[in-house]
Amino acid sequence: MSRTDASALPATGEEQGTGLHEGTAPEGQRTTPVADEWRLAAMAEERGETGVAQAVPEEAVTDPAALSVGRIGGLSPRRRPGDGGEASGADVDLVDSLAPATRRTVAAWLLDKQSAATRQTRLQVLAAFVRWLRSVDPAIELLAVTGAHLDAYCDAARAGKLTIGVRNPGRPLSNATVSRKRAVLSSFYTFAWRSGVVRHDRTAAVPRPAPARDRDVPSREERRLLREGAARLAAEGRDAEAAAVALLDATGAPVSALAGLTVQDLRVVTAGEPAVVTVHDGRGDLVAFPIPPLARSLLRALASARTAGEPLLMRADGHPVDARWLSTALTDAAVAGGVPRERAELLDPQLMRATTVTELMRDQAG
Repeated sequence: MSRTDASALPATGEEQGTGLHEGTAPEGQRTTPVADEWRLAAMAEERGETGVAQAVPEEAVTDPAALSVGRIGGLSPRRRPGDGGEASGADVDLVDSLAPATRRTVAAWLLDKQSAATRQTRLQVLAAFVRWLRSVDPAIELLAVTGAHLDAYCDAARAGKLTIGVRNPGRPLSNATVSRKRAVLSSFYTFAWRSGVVRHDRTAAVPRPAPARDRDVPSREERRLLREGAARLAAEGRDAEAAAVALLDATGAPVSALAGLTVQDLRVVTAGEPAVVTVHDGRGDLVAFPIPPLARSLLRALASARTAGEPLLMRADGHPVDARWLSTALTDAAVAGGVPRERAELLDPQLMRATTVTELMRDQAG
C-alpha cells in the first residue's frame, strides 16, 4: 500500500457518506476517530511495519459497515442500475463475508493501487475465483490456495468448464483473458506472501512451519547453490527438471508459462544451441529472455525429442508439468547443490518467481 493511497482514505470515506474523522458527539463531547482497519493499516505502513495481520489487530472493534471494502475509493457497491455504484454489490458482499484476516489482506491489496479501474478489476477477478473455489472445494480458505488450484482454475477457464463466476458459463475463455486473470490472482498471492499471511504449503496438507517473510527470500549464495544443484540433476539425466529450474531462476516465468513452452519458443540459435526463449509474463505479454548456459544444451536435447506444438517440459510419465512437479524439482536441485533440506523445501515456484521478477525490475531501474 502506498502512502498516496493511504492518504486518500479519509476522502474515500467522505465520498461514501461515512467519513471517519474526529467530530462532535450529539451530547457535545469530543470523540476520537473510529479506528477502522484501513486507517490502522495505513498508520502501520507509515511506521514501516510489515505484515497485514500485524498491522490490523484482531481485537479491533468497529462498525462492520465501516469495514466494508465498498468504502475503498472506486469500489462503492452497485445495488441497482443507475445508483452510482462503481463495483458489483455482490462482489463487495462476497469479500466482506470472508474471514477477518482474509478480508484485511484483500482490502490492503486493493488499496495497494490508486487506479479505480485496477481496483475494480482486482475485485471482480478475485470474487469470481472465490465463487469457483467454493464450488469445487468449500472447505479451503482463500489464503490456503496452492498453485495447483490456480492451474485448475485456469485450465477450467480455457476448457469452458467454468459454470460460476463468469459472464457466459460454459464458454471457453481466450488464452489472453486467462493470462490476465491469472496475473491478477498471482499479484494477490504475491502480496499476501510478502505480507506473511499465506498459510499453505505446496501439498496443502499441513501448514507451513513459518510464513514467508524477507528472511525466506533466497540469498545470492542459495541461488548459486540452486544452479549448481540443477547441473547435478542434469548429470543424473533429469533434463526436464534441470531445465525448468534454470529457466525459472533466469526468467521468473509463471509455472503455466513454463509448462506451455514448445520448440517454437526457442528463437535464436548459437553454435547449434538455442540462445533465447520467449515466455508469457504475468500479464500475458510475450517476453524474450536469454537462455542460461546450463539450459541451452538441455533444451536442445528436449527439443529434438518433441514434435511441433508438444510441450518441451514433461514429467517422466509424459504428463504436463505443474506447480507441484516444479516445487519438487526446486527442492531436489537445492538439496543437490548443498542447501539444507528444511530450507530447500521453502523454495517453491511462487517465491522463486517473485524473487526473480523483483531482481529483473531492479536491474531495469538501474
